[in-house]
Amino acid sequence: MTFSDDFDGPALDLSVWSPHYLPQWSSRSATEATYALSDSCLTLSIPTDQGLWCAGDHKPDLRVSALQSGSYSGPVGSIVGQQPYRDGLLVQEEQPPFWGWTPSGGRVELRARADLSPRSMAALWMVGLEDQPERCAEICIMEVFGDAVVPGESAAVGMGLHSFRDPSAAEDFEAVRLPIDIREFHTYSVEWSDGVAEFSVDGTPIRRCTGAPTYPLQLMLAVFDFPDRSVGDDEHLVPTFTVDHIVA
Repeated sequence: MTFSDDFDGPALDLSVWSPHYLPQWSSRSATEATYALSDSCLTLSIPTDQGLWCAGDHKPDLRVSALQSGSYSGPVGSIVGQQPYRDGLLVQEEQPPFWGWTPSGGRVELRARADLSPRSMAALWMVGLEDQPERCAEICIMEVFGDAVVPGESAAVGMGLHSFRDPSAAEDFEAVRLPIDIREFHTYSVEWSDGVAEFSVDGTPIRRCTGAPTYPLQLMLAVFDFPDRSVGDDEHLVPTFTVDHIVA
């Protein structure tokens, strides 16, 4: 075990985590996560008054509270930055290199629960640092959209690989319906080495993918809200993603 965070302390470990979601495309102040530490858990949430992320540019509209274990960009006005969401996107605020925890293989385990509505989602994924443009592929450990949940019965849990702009990585992603209640704690994990990633939920193997990236990756942990997915009287709902631990 080379890393463990059980969120027991009084404050977030800022030597490991940055509480800003891809701030180079906006700013640190405009991308600050809403989170709390209590009862040995981290809870990410999106209160009703939290603003849009990259308002006026990112479509569809979204709001997000996220932690990431790395960050990097080129200077203001450049196109050098992690996970651009459209071609020609320019850096708005330069981010100095920050590498809190960037594994290049092994096991990552998350124990978490989520309270979602049809307009929200929660996810843990790992992405390349993009210190070189092609080092950008993703291993998604878990992703759950609220509209893919049958409360108390099942959820479609996304897991797998996204190649993005890395020609050497595979695109192999699937949302697998599992008989779990995401409002309860469950354990999601991946073991990967030599280009193979094996995904499990609560210790049960679910998927095996080849073509996974072999370079260092950073963790991305987030809860999202999509206002365009509103089904009516749901603006008062606050999605949460509560994490008991992350270990590797």
